Amino acid sequence: MAARPTVTVFSAKGESSGSVPLPAVFTAPIRLDVVQQVHKSIAKNRRQAYAVAENAGHQTSAESWGTGRAVARIPRVGGGGTQRSGQAAFGNMCRGGRMFAPTKTWRKWHVKVNQNQKRYAVASAIAASALPSLVLARGHRIEQVQEVPLVLSSDVEQLAKTKAAVELLKTIAAHADIVKVSNSRKVRAGKGKMRNRRYRQRRGPLVVYGKDDGIVRAFRNVPGVETSPVDALNLLQLAPGGHVGRFVIWTESAIKALDGVYENKSGFTLPQAKIANSDVTRLINSDEIQSVVRPAGQAIAKRPFTQKKNPLRNKAVLFRLNPYAKTLRRQELLRTERKAKGSVKKSVPAGTAGKEFLDILNAA
Repeated sequence: MAARPTVTVFSAKGESSGSVPLPAVFTAPIRLDVVQQVHKSIAKNRRQAYAVAENAGHQTSAESWGTGRAVARIPRVGGGGTQRSGQAAFGNMCRGGRMFAPTKTWRKWHVKVNQNQKRYAVASAIAASALPSLVLARGHRIEQVQEVPLVLSSDVEQLAKTKAAVELLKTIAAHADIVKVSNSRKVRAGKGKMRNRRYRQRRGPLVVYGKDDGIVRAFRNVPGVETSPVDALNLLQLAPGGHVGRFVIWTESAIKALDGVYENKSGFTLPQAKIANSDVTRLINSDEIQSVVRPAGQAIAKRPFTQKKNPLRNKAVLFRLNPYAKTLRRQELLRTERKAKGSVKKSVPAGTAGKEFLDILNAA
């Protein structure tokens, strides 16, 4: 979230020629969830309807043989003298049959998106384009660019030649992003290469202008460069793929008109951040807050749940469940102590009574 009061304006020669106030939209909160949701929805509005043929899989005469012939009741091709006769037809499980639920052109292709939600997403994407870290993370080569957002004087709107446009990009150290786009050009995988979209390549800078005096014609043949008027900014260009951080080159007239563009949007107020300073750690550790908070107490590690203890191993739990177990345990300990001291009464040896009985019995 950029919060600088001014931004530098560079001339076509790459020299500083003044400064302009930073528009308020650059301070909008960056909501990645809103951007991704809106992008996913509005990207569907450019889809072209497709469907299978109305009579696909039904271009044969076939009737079921009914029951009693030990075959399935699927419709079968009639006739004879050919391999096709007797084969199942029409069903989605059949060779040469139709698909299940054939696609129709009247499917719901488009998605309605709330207008203010789209405006919120565009504002977030514009704010994200002012953070060099997000622009770099998106893959743009802006290591040598003097400042982000990059603002050029309005004279560049009068460029009419592609050669002059390329020289301008080299002057402002943005040509490295064009080289990246040129090197990324690859043949598309799949059948799209046969459908007038043979190549894929990365995205380059987005040039936002206030008035088209030839700038669109100058940049239209530069690989990866796109142009857009400031009053018609599109989320598909500001956040391609739903990823914020597009490298945007503004003209001076466009950056000046940006506040007016959002003032004219009726029923929409620029979103404000919940807190002005996003450094929460610094806020908490500030003298103002630390002077009124209570001192930290003893750390108490409390379990989030009651742990089940085994009463056969844990005596405290056992005594809680069976109070008499303590008496039994005490008696056991006393018996052990007496046995250790030798004070236990010796029992009569086994077999003594039996021997006396046998002597009496034999004497008789």
